[in-house]
Amino acid sequence: MVKFSKQFEGQLIPEWKEAFVDYTFLKKDLKKIHLNNDNTNKNQKNSFFSPFKKLSLFGHQHREHGVIQVHKRLASSASKGDLYETELLEQFADTDAAKEFFSRLDHQLNKVNQFYKAKEKEFMERGGSLEKQMEILVNLKQKLKQQRGQPGFAQDIKEDASLSCCDEDSIRGTLHQVEVQDAGSDLERKEEQLTESPAKSGEIATPMKIKREDSKSSRSLSGRHVVNCQGRNVRINIPLTTPTRTLSAIGDLVWEDLVVPSKKCSPARSKQVQVNKTKVHHAEKMIRGAFVELYKGLGYLKTYRNLNMLAFVKILKKFDKVTEKQALTIYLKVVENSYFNTSDKVVKLADEVEELFVKHFADDDRRKAMKYLKPRHRKESHTVTFFIGLFTGCFIALFAGYIIMAHIAGMYTRRSDTVYMETVYPVLSMFSLLFLHFFLYGCNIFMWRKTRINYSFIFELAATKDLKYRDVFLICTTSMTAVVGIMFVHLSLIAKGYSSSVIRAIPGVLVLLFLLLLMCPFNIVYLSSRVRFLRVIRNIVLTPLYKVVMLDFFMADQLCSQVPTLRNLEYVACYYITGSYQTQDYGFCMRTKNYRDLAYAVSFLPYYWRAMQCARRWFDEGDTGHLINLGKYVSAMLAAGAKVAYEKEKSMGWLALVVVMSSAATVYQLYWDFVKDWGLLQFGSKNPWLRNELMLRRKSIYYFSMVLNLVLRLAWLQTVLHSNFGGLDVRVMSFFLAALEVIRRGQWNFYRLENEHLNNAGKFRAVKSVPLPFHEVDDQD
Repeated sequence: MVKFSKQFEGQLIPEWKEAFVDYTFLKKDLKKIHLNNDNTNKNQKNSFFSPFKKLSLFGHQHREHGVIQVHKRLASSASKGDLYETELLEQFADTDAAKEFFSRLDHQLNKVNQFYKAKEKEFMERGGSLEKQMEILVNLKQKLKQQRGQPGFAQDIKEDASLSCCDEDSIRGTLHQVEVQDAGSDLERKEEQLTESPAKSGEIATPMKIKREDSKSSRSLSGRHVVNCQGRNVRINIPLTTPTRTLSAIGDLVWEDLVVPSKKCSPARSKQVQVNKTKVHHAEKMIRGAFVELYKGLGYLKTYRNLNMLAFVKILKKFDKVTEKQALTIYLKVVENSYFNTSDKVVKLADEVEELFVKHFADDDRRKAMKYLKPRHRKESHTVTFFIGLFTGCFIALFAGYIIMAHIAGMYTRRSDTVYMETVYPVLSMFSLLFLHFFLYGCNIFMWRKTRINYSFIFELAATKDLKYRDVFLICTTSMTAVVGIMFVHLSLIAKGYSSSVIRAIPGVLVLLFLLLLMCPFNIVYLSSRVRFLRVIRNIVLTPLYKVVMLDFFMADQLCSQVPTLRNLEYVACYYITGSYQTQDYGFCMRTKNYRDLAYAVSFLPYYWRAMQCARRWFDEGDTGHLINLGKYVSAMLAAGAKVAYEKEKSMGWLALVVVMSSAATVYQLYWDFVKDWGLLQFGSKNPWLRNELMLRRKSIYYFSMVLNLVLRLAWLQTVLHSNFGGLDVRVMSFFLAALEVIRRGQWNFYRLENEHLNNAGKFRAVKSVPLPFHEVDDQD
């Protein structure tokens, strides 16, 4: 049977861990009481009065007056609510240990009540805001229906008092405003839960309110639309998260400035403008997402209440068992009557959210609504595990056969077949590095789940569609089995003397098949994950035009470790597209100037994309730390460019430049890895050289990772030393170095998300803060 402490740790919300009952420390206090009781019983075993202590008279008095009394007093601020203090009425064997236990228990009860009350207030304010947003959305949709059915409706807008539209001259950058508001909201929530000051208690979740904005706001490109709904001027804010919205907003602004010089909402202009259907559709999607997140948060709060109530029951039962006192009934009655257990606002709000969602977003179909509000997680099948083992065995057997055949043919030595190494090896190297990286991502998912890091929330992935680690391992083993199998057949044909153009085209066809499978529009082979991957790649390529989220810059960092793969892909594309494979002229691409220039671009494109992401985040958030991070990727770009130039020229001048630029970039990167990304090297921490909060119990793992990261960062020295092992081809050595960089990135991924998780947990963020589309404005705006 699993212990309750394990169940408790496995079911609590990771981001709210600090707000739950500290069950572990309470158990430690009970152990102290138990040890002290044992020592006291041994000392009093031969005492003269010990038999009289068990008389019914004493027991009756204890049952009548009880062993403890819990006092309730008002807190200094209204936001804290009632505070509880326990007084010991009976002489315990060890009064100090018992006082320490009940003091900690009172602190836990007060903490749970305060956190529950703060979160309940936050969700109630969100619910009130969403109800108002829903009313506005319903009215706008009704007007849209009237516009569709009445061709002359635009001429009657002025006469209808419920809705009048005009363009807005005062426009602000929605993205920057939303992020600043979210950061302020998180700070206010944290102060509410820790200090509970009255001034902050009324400011929780202010971004979710319909706020009245200043009429003197500055101009920007958010493309807002103002309507008058039920006597209130309401502005529709659609965040500029895509290039389409950005360019559309710029076009609207240019049209307003150049074509429509009038800035005021005149009656004649009101007649010409109708409700914007696209903006209303986007507003509906935003509100629906906010409802889903609110319902998820309410579910978390219910779990929080139930788990804490069960923890109080369990720990009080243990106390009664250890001390042989009857404190459970007395204290549990207080817990049952406390705020977090008696308040029913969360249950009522959850019912209201369900009703509104069913009515407005599911066409009165409750089953359809529950698919959004309570999505079912995919069950992990044993079939997946079976095929992982099957394809792993096939891969090992085929890979062993390929190595033996390649060794017999002498393909990977310095005297190897130049044509094979120049044309086929890049394909195998590219797939190997790619799926090694993917395999390490599966290992990361396994470790994130084991350490309770909510990677789905951090990456904003759908819980029902995100890849599990078994899925990742299945994709890796299946793909590499196919790749090595085809390479084995191809090498067998080459070794037997077949050299037709069809045989030489096999590696190129293999690459083409994988690309077609990646872009296949049919619902096969993890369609949702493939679509998400392509969208992220699109966002990276068009970085300045897209709002940068966690998944985007996380994937861009992975591309920085896959520069050799990108260069191999460039060469393979050139070799097969130009038809060089038919003549086996593998040097044609190297002699082409456009190819050589493109090689420079490919070498530092991932660093350029990452630098542009830092610039966009600085523009959106105003944090100068992103500019410092941008400098790290600029130094990496310069080092990569110097390395490519050295590979071409092989002169001492370029070698010296490679050493200088790579050394500077390495120092920059090591500092950022340890201090910023990992949050390590903190001298004032309770853990020497590490951060205060750690997800792994063994600190030695962190020290080992730091040393390993340092060693792997210095892998570029191979470019200077030119060391070879066992007469291997220089391309094979380059592959090993690239694999070491992929391994370094794999371990970095775990610590990067650990740092992000601890930041979320410090701010108690377990659900997303979705910006709402409708904001109230003054009449003069």
